[in-house]
Amino acid sequence: MTASATALAGGIARRVGSAVAVLVGAATLAFLTLQLIPGDPVSVLLGPSNAGSPEVRAEISREYGFDRSVADQYLHYLGRLVQGDLGQSYQLQQPVNTLIGDQLLPTLQLALAALVLAVLLAVLSAVATAGRRPLLRATASVFELVAASTPAYWVGIVLLTVFSFRFAVFPVAGADGFASLVLPAVTLALPLTGVLAQVLREGLEAALEQPFVVTARSRGISQTAVRLRHALRHSAVPLLTLAGWLTGSLIGGAVLVETVFGRPGIGSLVLQAVSAKDMPVVIGVVLLSASVFVVISTVVELLHPVIDPRLRSA
Repeated sequence: MTASATALAGGIARRVGSAVAVLVGAATLAFLTLQLIPGDPVSVLLGPSNAGSPEVRAEISREYGFDRSVADQYLHYLGRLVQGDLGQSYQLQQPVNTLIGDQLLPTLQLALAALVLAVLLAVLSAVATAGRRPLLRATASVFELVAASTPAYWVGIVLLTVFSFRFAVFPVAGADGFASLVLPAVTLALPLTGVLAQVLREGLEAALEQPFVVTARSRGISQTAVRLRHALRHSAVPLLTLAGWLTGSLIGGAVLVETVFGRPGIGSLVLQAVSAKDMPVVIGVVLLSASVFVVISTVVELLHPVIDPRLRSA
């Protein structure tokens, strides 16, 4: 085996090992957290009346493994996860794979729209203000800091009040058409935009001081072209890396945003599952977020050499 093949195999093994570690860690953390939540899953299975005899409750505990130790429950669940079985919802009595699959598309649409919008706004803000007058840069930084610090649900309520209730430009709730996606996507994108813009601006300002930029300017290339064709590509790696790291959090942020805007998706499913201590559903959603994070991180790592040729191996 050649040295390059060995290095490639080692890189693949490291990525697979990291992915497995992230998924197992996410499942473990979710499992242990749910064990600490007050409540009895047997009562959830019996329904609102909870009118079950001790014999019925004992039978349910045996069937679902609630009578086992926490360690035994954990190992049994990990064994099912290895087989791709997320279990069955305690509350809805349906396979978790089916429940998540039915609600996944609207959430992915919202997360993808928010990510694209956040990156576009961050690029526009950073390109327009990097290396400019201090007042302009400071003003943009303040707005970005406020956007990054403001809770998404509060932004959503404000946008609903202004653009739905006051001016009736966008629908109040639902997921019918492009118009219903605008306000939720903006709500989810604004905090991400604030973080990405600040990181990209610092990278652009550092790139604008590099010798290759001075050379490009000496050839008569316009300032806009220098920023977009040279400096932006040089500083895109940190932006891409951070966007990849934050993409997993978009699934979690979508839970709150979907609740505020009354959209179908993973959000309502998670809220019901947490309140009912429906452990298989909660862990399934946690694993979904972790899987998205793993996939995006791998894609970002593969794109690094494409964007910046200096990172390519000889």
